[in-house]
Amino acid sequence: MPELVRLYIRNIILGFVLAVLFTAALIGLDVAHLRHLVMATQGGWIAVMLLVVFNTIVFAGVQFAIAVMRMAEPEDKPRSGLRAPITLRPRTLAPALVPVRSTDRDRIV
Repeated sequence: MPELVRLYIRNIILGFVLAVLFTAALIGLDVAHLRHLVMATQGGWIAVMLLVVFNTIVFAGVQFAIAVMRMAEPEDKPRSGLRAPITLRPRTLAPALVPVRSTDRDRIV
């Protein structure tokens, strides 16, 4: 099995474990009265399963993204600080004179 597939499966398992722990914490701490809703309704177990499945998708995706980003090779060279400064000649920064004609009716008072 390729290494990337093994990495993906490991992250799915880790995401599932995190999702079960997160859902157990939500129900155990009775966040937004979820424990009451799950225990009081006939199909409450379906809600728990959906919470686990959707949280597994989220947590597994985040774990896989972190794992892939950590696989990048570190750069050997610093990204900045070695560039030569740009020097401009003083003559290029001289202001340009632009003639402007004004009439009395154009004035704003």
